[in-house]
Amino acid sequence: MALGQHALTRHSRRTLLRAGAGAAAATALSACGGGSDDGVGADGRVTIEMWHGQSDTGLKAIKALTQRFTRSHPHIRVDLGGGVLSDAMLQKVSAALASGAYPDIAYIFGSDLAGVARSPQVVDLTDMVHSGRTPWNNYWASAREAVTINGKVRASPALLDTLAVVCNKKLFREAGVPLPEAGWTWQDFEETAHRLTNSSRGTFGTGWPGVGDEDTVWRIWPMVWDLGGDVIADDGRSIGFEEAGVRALGTVEALAKSRSVYIDPKPGTEQMYQVFASGRMGMVVTGPWQLPDIREAKVDYAVVPLPSYSGKPITISGPDTWTVFDNGEARAQAARTFVSWLAQPEQDVQWDVQAGSLPLSRRSEAMPAWQAQAADTEGLDVFTKALETARVRPVHPAYPQVSIALGQAVVSVLLGKSTPAQAMRRCAGDARAALVIPR
Repeated sequence: MALGQHALTRHSRRTLLRAGAGAAAATALSACGGGSDDGVGADGRVTIEMWHGQSDTGLKAIKALTQRFTRSHPHIRVDLGGGVLSDAMLQKVSAALASGAYPDIAYIFGSDLAGVARSPQVVDLTDMVHSGRTPWNNYWASAREAVTINGKVRASPALLDTLAVVCNKKLFREAGVPLPEAGWTWQDFEETAHRLTNSSRGTFGTGWPGVGDEDTVWRIWPMVWDLGGDVIADDGRSIGFEEAGVRALGTVEALAKSRSVYIDPKPGTEQMYQVFASGRMGMVVTGPWQLPDIREAKVDYAVVPLPSYSGKPITISGPDTWTVFDNGEARAQAARTFVSWLAQPEQDVQWDVQAGSLPLSRRSEAMPAWQAQAADTEGLDVFTKALETARVRPVHPAYPQVSIALGQAVVSVLLGKSTPAQAMRRCAGDARAALVIPR
């Protein structure tokens, strides 16, 4: 089945980026009690509950995998309960942990993991991933880093993506602009966006989320990393991107001043993608989850890597996780067995193809099913190759507050209310206030 036919991951990715909203909920995780049901039936069969967070094709995919698992592991029954989509998962899991009645496995956004993992009910998976058939050392680095906190593996990677640039080839031809190539720069991006903009025809060179949420923010991090900055400074008490952030925001300011960027005023980025799908936007920075809509809209498109300042390839990945909770040893062991089984290339490739993730490991990438998927989907190989240079946001409990501060800075520059330097000074102050809070 073609990637373009899947809707779940589109939903999942959009909601992933709302991580900033998780800060308050994460604070409720400290007072937790343990589950009372050991999950072991009279016949010795162990039942575990999984809050999968999926809908549509993703739900179909996880149901199919679960049925396969129970056929090969008859002593474990997986209850796909929870009834909540991924964007509401943090709030529901937080409430469940506080009440003492929580699932065995939940789909947790990677940027929420640090807050959730403060709960003692989160199972340490370090031993699991370093034993058995879990291809830990074969995972992409971003998949490993997204679930590792203070040297401990606190979850299993569930979904992987990267950012690249999707171009409308028709608008490029009409504007007489050559398609970008790997190695292009953000200066090239600015100039290309300007040349693609035609106010009389209502076309924009590119788009940017303009509400200040994580979707507004995460496009900035590859720029910051490329410029030598980092999200959090080495001292752990201040941001590491005050200088690099000014320059990155300078690119945002240039796009805004040339009126070559469509600023999406609503959460979820729906309008920005609709403008692209309608053929009125030349370039959009996005992930593989958006290819289904683009293909469905019959846009003649090409995918190129993100530009950089240095000419060296770099991008961002935002992995999501299967997080395991302790409801007693029998259930915890059964849950570990299930998430470990899901991570095996034979299962992972089915999930990738059917639910829209990129392969968790190079072994998954080499599977014939993924190779066929990549051959059938224009540009998918660009997103996969970008995994080689992808970095992830820090798994840090203060990240949501840092993101909120930067999101406000990006919006103020997009709207022309602040210069990059002014916006970054406020961002640094707000972020520092969050980082110095003992956790």
